[in-house]
Amino acid sequence: MKFTLSWLKSHLETDATLDEILDALTDLGLEVEGVEDPVARLGDFTIGRVISAEKHPDADRLNVCQVETDEGMRQIICGAPNARAGITVVVARPGTYVPGIDTTIGVGRIRGIESFGMMCSEREMELSNEHEGIIELPSGEVGQRFADWLAEHAPEKIDPVIEIAITPNRPDALGVHGIARDLAARGLGRLIAQEVVPVPAAFTSPLGVGIDEDTRDGCPLFCGRLIRGVRNGPSPQWLQDRLRAIGLRPISFLVDVTNFYTYDQNRPLHVFDADKVKGNLRVHRARGGERLLALDGREYAFLPGQIVISDDEGPESIAGIMGGEATSCTDKTVNVFVESAYWDPIQTAHAGRALKVSSDARYRFERGVDPAFTSVGLEMAVRMIVEHAGGEASEMVVAGAVPDTDRAYRLDPQRVESLVGMAIPEAAQRATLEALGFRFDGDMAHVPSWRPDVTGEADLVEEVARIASLTKLEGTPLPRARPGVPEPVLTPMQRREGAARRTIAALGYNECVTYSFIDEGAAALFGGGTAATRLENPISSEMSHMRPSPLPGLLQAAARNQARGFADLALFEVGPAFHGGEPGEQAQVAVGLLVGGTGPRDVHGVRRPVDPFDAKADIEAVLAAAGAPARVQIRRDVPGWFHPGRSGAICLGPKNVLGVFGELHPRVLEALDVRGPAVAFSIDLAAVPFPKAKGTGRGALELADLQAVERDFAFVLDAGVQSLDVVNAAAGADKALIEEVRVFDEFHGPKAEAQMGPGRKSLAITVRLQPRDKTLTDEQIEAVSATIIEKVARATGGVLRS
Repeated sequence: MKFTLSWLKSHLETDATLDEILDALTDLGLEVEGVEDPVARLGDFTIGRVISAEKHPDADRLNVCQVETDEGMRQIICGAPNARAGITVVVARPGTYVPGIDTTIGVGRIRGIESFGMMCSEREMELSNEHEGIIELPSGEVGQRFADWLAEHAPEKIDPVIEIAITPNRPDALGVHGIARDLAARGLGRLIAQEVVPVPAAFTSPLGVGIDEDTRDGCPLFCGRLIRGVRNGPSPQWLQDRLRAIGLRPISFLVDVTNFYTYDQNRPLHVFDADKVKGNLRVHRARGGERLLALDGREYAFLPGQIVISDDEGPESIAGIMGGEATSCTDKTVNVFVESAYWDPIQTAHAGRALKVSSDARYRFERGVDPAFTSVGLEMAVRMIVEHAGGEASEMVVAGAVPDTDRAYRLDPQRVESLVGMAIPEAAQRATLEALGFRFDGDMAHVPSWRPDVTGEADLVEEVARIASLTKLEGTPLPRARPGVPEPVLTPMQRREGAARRTIAALGYNECVTYSFIDEGAAALFGGGTAATRLENPISSEMSHMRPSPLPGLLQAAARNQARGFADLALFEVGPAFHGGEPGEQAQVAVGLLVGGTGPRDVHGVRRPVDPFDAKADIEAVLAAAGAPARVQIRRDVPGWFHPGRSGAICLGPKNVLGVFGELHPRVLEALDVRGPAVAFSIDLAAVPFPKAKGTGRGALELADLQAVERDFAFVLDAGVQSLDVVNAAAGADKALIEEVRVFDEFHGPKAEAQMGPGRKSLAITVRLQPRDKTLTDEQIEAVSATIIEKVARATGGVLRS
């Protein structure tokens, strides 16, 4: 939306400066996108006087002029036909940028004679298209700034042009009068009242208007007046200047009037050449297939149901969007029919999009114009036409009625102060709304017809806050619920999630945020894809189910990266996994994925493919950060998407599974198009027990001051016995005394079977005993050793190797 400062001041009586107006507009929600200030562009031009002008010795059309400037006498060569002694001119000194020719003036030599500047025409200064000669000023002092002279004698030529962004909910600001109303409510001046004096009717219009019954929802009101005997031609200079300033080309007076009121009052109008209209006008819905050559020179074919204005011979206008070429006004137009109607915003928008046609009228009607101003805007336009183009007007032709937009909402002053956060007296709140056009009946505020965006009490609060200015809000700290140190804001689970996220990132993983929706096939690979997690209205077929784990999303991200040449990946996500569709049937998990190698290739050969032990080390680090106990069990029963022989589940007892790690199943990698090796881990953060102590302090560090004792045991076992069973059995011999059990050797294969028998192997473990209160005696060590041998034999059938 563009307008000039003088245009605004025709609606707003104000002493505010341009900067104050610009700041207020942005603060009111009408954001200023740009300002074209000619004063800044013309600031370096000064006034000079030509003392003498002689013909150039080597050029017939050039004059060598001696010009008096603020820097003294300067020689300037000029080719303008009106360059002569005694005239007052506008001078561009060397170093001055001339916008009309996009050139910075310098000292030049023309046909052997130096020139120290330039005398300018209006086009060279972008004041008009006049370029037949240089500017001749009727007055002015030598050295005076040309911008100052214009401000005194021709202020319209340096009128600043303001451009603001209009949000879709503020159609009232698509007219200069609506913008002035906001500024007046802010206190930047007084809104100038608009006096509408209808032109007396001289006759009854022979041209009638009708609206079909099935079209009244799209056009509830149509008004018009016929004017006979107009003289169409160029518009007055002030009207042309305003239209040019905002980027519109003056066409003819009748057309310019409609454009003027479109921007001045947000009231689109249309003028028909009445002599070209055959019969009466009819507003109806198209049957489909009708065609119209519009004013933009394009032919449009109407779809069934679109609203058109037709005469007896066919369509003459696209309702609310654009008129037709057949009934357009020309310099020979004598009789005109001025139309002012109200068109439904939704239907106008649908028609405009379907026909792919844009216009200022469509832009305004589809956002919503003031229905109550329909006839008023018509009277203002008819008055201007009659005063400038002559003629006599008919009685107003009216079809339909003004739609009822009356609605009222209660103003609660205390609620306003509570929501806004500022102390605004009730009288100030009511005065603000009244200045914006609201009408009060008790505490009920009736919304003006030009504000379709106000639809509830919250909008009243917004209007009061907008005019009061939220920049006046003062920050105040929230009151504490109780004295002392406040309680933590984050829950224990939120703190655990943060610790897990930081730990995984510190291990070198990159965090991902993937969709919680995946396709049925990917969900089925990870135990999901059931009807319980199916979405009723999915975004697409690839997002039909809630994810059973973030791992499918990470694998899909890995596949996309591999397709683009990134082979080595470390990705993680902390988020929900869903095992049902009811509230509570989800878990917060931390998932990590390693793909490819441990690092780039180098001369030392340290690069290797990732393996399950990489995932094991990382999951143990994350569990430690989450507060899991150090002593855990590792079992082999893992979900089907992990490799059955290269993965494990970390547990606290047989039922509490803290997490799973290991190599992913080749079937899963093939289905998701991921090139291995790929290992992963998944932690159920809620399964990790929370500490029983609620305090924030840490316990004392416990360090043993007694010598630890290590004993080695080698057991002969069946080849199918897992080393984990041996470790767990040995660790259970004395949980208080045994600190660690680890495997350090395994002897299997043909040589082992030759010594120990078919299907047998030897497994060696180290058991570390850490006393706490006194040094262990040989008898105590032997007793623990015997218990270890007994536990392993009972759990695995193994015997001590001799």
